[in-house]
Amino acid sequence: MNIESILFTAASIMAVIMGIGAIIVRQRAAKRPLTLRKIIIPPVMMSTGALMYVFPYFRLSSSEILEAVAMGLIFSVLLVITTRYEQKDGALYVRQSKLFPVILAGLLVLRIILKTILSMSISPGEIGGMFFLLAFVMIIIWRLSMLMKLKQYEKQQIKST
Repeated sequence: MNIESILFTAASIMAVIMGIGAIIVRQRAAKRPLTLRKIIIPPVMMSTGALMYVFPYFRLSSSEILEAVAMGLIFSVLLVITTRYEQKDGALYVRQSKLFPVILAGLLVLRIILKTILSMSISPGEIGGMFFLLAFVMIIIWRLSMLMKLKQYEKQQIKST
């Protein structure tokens, strides 16, 4: 077993652990109202991962960038469509969705399958760079939709007072 297959396996295991962690964090976050800070902090913190592109091992070709961005756009639609909101106690909350864990698990399985297929022709570094970009695009679009929903709710609250 070579080092790249060990890293591939380790990365897949970490993806599953992080997915479980994301489900737990999302369930806890749904108990608190949506705020600008809660929307902005995750993508800002995630953006530090882009420092990986400083190293040539992780750099992507133009076609790999386009593919990752396109897949991120497609996957973000699932998150945007399935995210529901509710108003209570004068605040906006993200409603817990029974579908979220299923969608996240499906995306993780799809990620592992795609990673296995892509690893036959693309280096692990490029795959890592592609999946980071895919996830970042997905999160940015999802969070922008949340931000628009929050701003829309705030405008509605101002008009009603």
